[in-house]
Amino acid sequence: MITSQEMQKLEEYAADQGIFPLNLMENAGKQLYLTIKEEFAILGKHLVIFAGNGNNAGDAFVAAHHFCQELPVIIFFFGEEWKLKDEAKVSLDQIKDSVNVIQINEEKNLENFRFQKNLDYIFLDALLGLGIKGEIRDPISFAIDYFNKQNGKKVAVDLPSGIDPDTGEVKGKCCDVDLIVTFHDIKKGLAEKPELKEKTIVVDIGIPKGITLPKKDTPVREIKIS
Repeated sequence: MITSQEMQKLEEYAADQGIFPLNLMENAGKQLYLTIKEEFAILGKHLVIFAGNGNNAGDAFVAAHHFCQELPVIIFFFGEEWKLKDEAKVSLDQIKDSVNVIQINEEKNLENFRFQKNLDYIFLDALLGLGIKGEIRDPISFAIDYFNKQNGKKVAVDLPSGIDPDTGEVKGKCCDVDLIVTFHDIKKGLAEKPELKEKTIVVDIGIPKGITLPKKDTPVREIKIS
């Protein structure tokens, strides 16, 4: 079990050892793709990604790169490209030529879309993840509402958007999902809520087991990674 702050620190220590955020994002996206393939029959399905400005959107972009070789992929991007961190921007640029990315700025933009009832869908929640701060505002708020209205298999990247990663409490509203693919270790908020824990799968993203959080005021040890 790990808190959001501890996870952030672990990622920083991993970077000190030469395992950089883009490496972790690539690993997370690939593991996300492999886990969904293992859990659901994807043949004949369509993947729809709900993405925000956070790094878990970058994880979803990497997964989209793998999925687009096997099924149709659409990304609803509820954010601003200039707000993406460098790693997520790199991952988005890699798929622009092979995946349909639709910018959603206002709720009325969604009125132009209708999902065909005769098709099978997988919906991927990559709106907030660990990046939740304070009250949920538009466009993420109406994105969550729209996500929850759809019929299909639903998967959250790291944890459902709207869930506090450290308490498991809902911040007003959250994405309702069938599966949670979380990275490195189960987040504290998921572990403490049985209804969330039972639908969570933890995947390895390449942070070495030898990297641990130092005690307060204790210097960070150099760790050799083979």
